[in-house]
Amino acid sequence: MTHRFPVRVYYEDTDLAGIVYYANYLKFIERGRSEWVRDLGIDQTALKRDGLVFAVRRVTADYLTPAKYDDMLVVETEPTGATAARITVDQRVLRGDTVLFTASVTLVMLQADGRPARLPAEIRRKLGLE
Repeated sequence: MTHRFPVRVYYEDTDLAGIVYYANYLKFIERGRSEWVRDLGIDQTALKRDGLVFAVRRVTADYLTPAKYDDMLVVETEPTGATAARITVDQRVLRGDTVLFTASVTLVMLQADGRPARLPAEIRRKLGLE
C-alpha cells in the first residue's frame, strides 16, 4: 500500500534560483518514511530506548524535474520488499501528477553500538512478514 505525505517547499529549501536544492529531496523522503513508519504503528522512540534504530543502507535516486519555491508536493512511499534484516521502499516526490524525483531506499536495523540487528517480530508483523 502506498503512503502519501504532503510537503510544501519553503524558501529555505531552495537555492538562489528558487529551485529545490538537490539534497533536500533526501530530507523530504526521510519525512515521508518517518510518517509511513509512524502510520504503521511503529514507535521509533520506544525502539531507540530498546537500543534499536533504523538506518539507511542504500539510496539510489533520480532527479527528473525541479520543484520550486511554494510548490505543494507529495512524497509517496511504497514498500517493495523485506527480509528478516532489511526493508526496501520505493519513494517518489510529485507535484500534482508530475513525478519530480524517485528513489529506491534500503533500510536496516542497527543496535546502539552500530552492529546490525534483525527486525523485531512486531515490526515484521506490521510489514506483513509474519
